[in-house]
Amino acid sequence: MHRDEIKGAAKDAKGTVKEAAGKATGNERLEAEGVADQAAGKVQKGVGNLKDAARDALKH
Repeated sequence: MHRDEIKGAAKDAKGTVKEAAGKATGNERLEAEGVADQAAGKVQKGVGNLKDAARDALKH
């Protein structure tokens, strides 16, 4: 597992919490930040997956 995958998962989780908190409090800005963090986290996880796949392909 690449560190980008771990960081991406953490960012995605943080975004989920922010979005839920924003919805619960009616804070649209916090909710939007949460959605953005989730998207960034998913992209970062994808980058980590690609790096792992490339590393594995070069080993074989």
